[in-house]
Amino acid sequence: MKVYEGANVRNVALVGHGDAGKTSLVSGMLYTAGSTQRLGRVDDGSTVTDFDEEEVARSMSISTALAYAEWGKTKVNFLDTPGFNMFVHEAKTAMVAAESALVVVDGVSGVEVVTDKVWNYCEEFQLPRALVVSRMDRERADLGRVMESLTSNFGRTVVPVELPIGSEKNLSGVVDLVKMKAYAYDLGGNGKGKEGEIPDNLAEQAKAAHEKLVELIAEGNDALMEEFFDKGTISEEHLVSGLREAVRERRIYPVLFASGLGNIGADRVLDFIADYLPAATEHPPVEGAPTSGNGEPRRRKVADSEPLSMYVFKTVSDPFAGRISFFKVFSGAVKNEATVQNFTRNSSEKLAHLSIMQGKNQVPVPELHAGDIGAVAKLRDTLTGDTLGDKAAPIQYPPVKLPEPAISFAVEPKTRADEDKLSNGIHKLMEEDPMLRFFRDPQTKEFLVAGTGQQHIEVVVSKLKKRYHTEVNLKAPKVPYRETIRGRADVEGRHKKQTGGHGQFGVCRIKMEPLPRGGQFEFVNDIFGGAIPRNFIPAVEKGIKDAAARGYLAGYPVVDFKVVLYDGSYHDVDSSDLSFQLAGRLAFRKAMEQAKPTLLEPVMKVEIEVPDEFAGAIMGDLNSRRGRIQGMDNKSGKTVIKAEVPMAEMLTYGVDLTSMTQGRGSFNMEMDHYDIVPSQLQEKIIAAAKAAHGVVEEEEV
Repeated sequence: MKVYEGANVRNVALVGHGDAGKTSLVSGMLYTAGSTQRLGRVDDGSTVTDFDEEEVARSMSISTALAYAEWGKTKVNFLDTPGFNMFVHEAKTAMVAAESALVVVDGVSGVEVVTDKVWNYCEEFQLPRALVVSRMDRERADLGRVMESLTSNFGRTVVPVELPIGSEKNLSGVVDLVKMKAYAYDLGGNGKGKEGEIPDNLAEQAKAAHEKLVELIAEGNDALMEEFFDKGTISEEHLVSGLREAVRERRIYPVLFASGLGNIGADRVLDFIADYLPAATEHPPVEGAPTSGNGEPRRRKVADSEPLSMYVFKTVSDPFAGRISFFKVFSGAVKNEATVQNFTRNSSEKLAHLSIMQGKNQVPVPELHAGDIGAVAKLRDTLTGDTLGDKAAPIQYPPVKLPEPAISFAVEPKTRADEDKLSNGIHKLMEEDPMLRFFRDPQTKEFLVAGTGQQHIEVVVSKLKKRYHTEVNLKAPKVPYRETIRGRADVEGRHKKQTGGHGQFGVCRIKMEPLPRGGQFEFVNDIFGGAIPRNFIPAVEKGIKDAAARGYLAGYPVVDFKVVLYDGSYHDVDSSDLSFQLAGRLAFRKAMEQAKPTLLEPVMKVEIEVPDEFAGAIMGDLNSRRGRIQGMDNKSGKTVIKAEVPMAEMLTYGVDLTSMTQGRGSFNMEMDHYDIVPSQLQEKIIAAAKAAHGVVEEEEV
């Protein structure tokens, strides 16, 4: 494999909505460039970048895959990202390794929910981008409708640099609006078009589109604007350089047309990437975390002359090859067998067997230059988000910020053998999936697995079974209710027990009152005159805490209350820590009887994005779930609804939202606060909890 300088490398993230044609487009470009022997298809699992058995079975991309093509003197690294909402976080983590993006849009559907989301990711990373309208050979694909969708969502600077020749099953080529030439293709051919003149029926349309392109390119450049006013047009040479500059400065977002399945326009997209999208070394200096001394961030130019630094943007856990780390060389050059420092974990790593990825295949390389993307297997400590580099020149790049997982499921191993293997398998999956969480709820004692949605968790369960031979059952998690008080109490807790030897004696008098929500527990020692010796006071507090953890109404922890210990009595011989712990417990139980106990439930902050036509139905549904609408925003045909909804009402929301919006809605939620459960529901919850506790007690007996 030839080694490329960073100036000849293009790192391009392919992003867009699911089923828009990203993987097929990559497959077409790889075939056209001679990187593969056949034109892969998603439906039969023969594409280079959808190779995981889950992706093949579901005919969809689940995680970012890497591939490369050599096109002329340029090496193009493709980052083929998932477009389904539950896996779109993969697109965001991939963008840190790219200098530009191709936003792939379906020729029939136009801009969809995830298209808008990945566009915002591109804005966040300030990536120059072009749009590729794919699948233009589909029935009902329409140039006018898709362009209207693009410009209404992303503005007037979205402008075609090509026009399709024909439509639907008659799609046969594209018109280059810069060179004003036509390119004709054989359907399913080698992807290389035959140059010719523009068809007569497209001449006027092409001329008008060319003039619009010229005007937009000239707008941001004084010299081109002067040439445009003098001559009424711009020379092809200046048009090319002007377009290149406008794309890099994100003043123009060019639109190209292609068909991955028919392999139409693949060479034109490759030419565009090589000619107009920025090289790896054109990336602005990369900023690391501030130094501890003066608070100034360290910066590195993407250049071989700088000290070595690499950022690990993805990890794959392969059952055979072990852990494979995908990295971007931000500065310097790295050679095979190099020893580098992991600045994130303060350990050293040896980079044995450097490679570049062609789908699932590792292609060995002797070295990689600044700006290139590579992979290395079996690093000891390194995980996603880590920075590696020259020990003498430390720098640490910040990891990509992702939202918290939206939904949790309780997970139960099917057998004892599965229980033994569960933790190991799921932690390996967590290494490659930054949105996966696995933890034990300290209150309910359940093991929970959290992710972006039900389909995400189902994929995790399937991988556990196929890769690690671990089978589990999923169920809705128990809601972690809590208890609190709304009133005040003033009580005495008296523990007195006489036995043959020393007796037990402890008396404490406490006042209990509610704290604001989130106040947890506050203990105040207000003893004067030694009514209770100082060494016994912590025992009273411990007794109250123990009793609060066990609950009063339904066995849920009691929170948000204050206890003032103000009086008591003791015996010189019979008093002990245990006596005062038991007195504290008795005082707590008595106080709860008087202090108007009530149940609290977790309330989630929910943000839902749906097409405008579903907004009314979604708000009605939220009201039926006891939700409180906090606000609404409208943007480009979509409504964003913000609400607070009890967790108990959101356990199956992912499936319900998909059903209500035909799969076009998305949501995220996070724990916000606890609130009082309505009285009519409290009785049911308490009865269910007591019934469950009764079963447990019977089993223990």
